[in-house]
Amino acid sequence: MRRKWSKISLLVFVVFYAFAGLNHFINPEFYLSLIPPAFGDAHLINVWAGIAEMGLAILIIPEKTRKWVKYGVILMLIAFIPSHVYFIQLGSCVNEGLCVSEWVAWTRLIIIHPLLILWAYSIK
Repeated sequence: MRRKWSKISLLVFVVFYAFAGLNHFINPEFYLSLIPPAFGDAHLINVWAGIAEMGLAILIIPEKTRKWVKYGVILMLIAFIPSHVYFIQLGSCVNEGLCVSEWVAWTRLIIIHPLLILWAYSIK
């Protein structure tokens, strides 16, 4: 049963990150306002984030690369933390974009984001 759960978790992980990466190209405006201006060219950062998510989703499939790729996903998620903090600093609402209750933004940062890191770490 544990092996079956591991395979299902891996499959969902791949689909989740592949779609998340693809979404950077389908809906770039969603992400652009979430990138802190101090980071520089938001368009370039968005493209690289999308490529990273899709690439990591593909590279985690082979067992040979899985160990290192899951650490890459964890590092990527850590790199995304400043965007979550920036979103909270904006009042959890961006112009003509995502607006959520402040508690949702905090929940995303302090609960969901660590769970995503734990999920990446637990991939076998």
